[in-house]
Amino acid sequence: MSAVFVLPTIPVMKKSHLIGAGVSVLLLAAAALWWWTQRDNAADVQYRTGKIERGALQAAVSASGAVSPVTQVTVGTQVSGQIKDLYVDFNDEVKAGQLLAVIDAETFEYRVRSAQADVDAARAVVLTAQANVVAARAQVSRAQTDLAEARRTHERNLMLVNRQFIAQSEADKSNALVNTSLESVKAAEAQLGVADAQVKSAQASVSQREATLAQARVDLARTRITSPVNGIVIKRAIEKGQTVAASLQSPELFIIARNLRDMQVEASIDEADVGRIRTGQKAGFTVDAFPGQSFEGQIGQVRKAALNVSNVVTYVAVVTFSNPDGRLLPGMTANVRVITDQRQDVLKVPNAALRVRISGVEPAAPAPLDAASSPAAAPAAPASGGSGAMTEFRNRLVRELQLDAAQTEKVDAIYAAARPRFMQLRELPEAERAKARERITADIRARIAELLTPPQKKRYAELQAELAGRTITRGRVFVPGPDGKPRAFNVRLGITDGTHTELILGPNAPEAADLKEGATVITGLTGGASGSTPARPATTGPRMMF
Repeated sequence: MSAVFVLPTIPVMKKSHLIGAGVSVLLLAAAALWWWTQRDNAADVQYRTGKIERGALQAAVSASGAVSPVTQVTVGTQVSGQIKDLYVDFNDEVKAGQLLAVIDAETFEYRVRSAQADVDAARAVVLTAQANVVAARAQVSRAQTDLAEARRTHERNLMLVNRQFIAQSEADKSNALVNTSLESVKAAEAQLGVADAQVKSAQASVSQREATLAQARVDLARTRITSPVNGIVIKRAIEKGQTVAASLQSPELFIIARNLRDMQVEASIDEADVGRIRTGQKAGFTVDAFPGQSFEGQIGQVRKAALNVSNVVTYVAVVTFSNPDGRLLPGMTANVRVITDQRQDVLKVPNAALRVRISGVEPAAPAPLDAASSPAAAPAAPASGGSGAMTEFRNRLVRELQLDAAQTEKVDAIYAAARPRFMQLRELPEAERAKARERITADIRARIAELLTPPQKKRYAELQAELAGRTITRGRVFVPGPDGKPRAFNVRLGITDGTHTELILGPNAPEAADLKEGATVITGLTGGASGSTPARPATTGPRMMF
């Protein structure tokens, strides 16, 4: 008898369960690998750093424009015709009244002759009318004589009738004759008035013909094109034999530059920068014709007419400069740089440090704008506060206004009295702080103005206008701590030159100890997964916190 063995039944796993388990294992392995990689990368993070420096800083606006003469005159023609003679060419120096070109004058000469003949004919009509006046006066005189004779006859007849020497009918006839003679006088006088009117009409016709003759002579004279000013011909738009037509507008024949020693650049300033441009500011510019050379000028005018091209609004700022050697020529493209503000002996931080962002690193507390350390409030802030902006402006007042000892003492007293008022602004709500600050500032400015002489007041107003163009913005910098980890600080920023930005620190700012001259700031990150936000490319200044 054979034995039969029965094997125990083992449950078989489904294929889908096996796949799910494998995927889970792979995900766990990938997560472990990512964590390990991130730990290694975090250990490899390195910081690029820079230094906070102290020195001078200039803010500037860049623009482009074209070199042009201060005064240039376009010479045209008011008559049409063919250019018969041409006497000047490009670059010729001309004097006022000098003959430049001649238009064929034959047609205009005939017009003058025709107008002269019309004048002669009109004058002959005047002579005829005057002769008629003489004849009319003679008729009046004859009629008056006949009237006088008729009246005498009538009076004699009346006397004879009274004596009964003649019949009454004779007296009636003489009376009728008197009346007839009287009407004849009136008719002769009316005819004389007509003759006088004809004379005046003929004289008016003469004046009209003379005006036509004068116009014809003017047109004839306009065939001679002369220079209205002394200068240099910088453009000639005609050739000998060319026909010019002056119908709706005067065609351009020449352009004469009055003076190439005093010239200007008409620079297009963006609307975002025009508020920083003021008359009298220094401006430098370069031209492609002289690479490596810089030319100096100043803002002579900021034109209020806006130019809108493709929805880009610009304003024209005129930079005047001297061109004694005549090297710069009209039409050259100029790259202009206008210095809008400059500061001396200020802290400045690299702009790259203001573009760094590190995730997870936040400052301990935001730094509010302090009215006493804002350059906009500098005129009303005490000089003893320790703020660089305040101290600098106070020193500028003393230096540029040439304040005497008594004025300086009074200004310092005004600043000192203003300090508690500014400190009280911190207790006000944020919505009321700006208006209160403006009231205090206006009061202090008025008190300072009362101490100044008229020339000092004028310069003080210019300083105020310059100060109004300065703005305070916020930014953030990161500083390596003692443990190597970065620390963040919210800071106040002033002007920038595109590479460095002014760092404004109040006297009691908590970050003043860490952000002093020579302090190290982080300007970039290299290596590892730092969790930082990529720095944005630099533009004209730092990336602000607004």
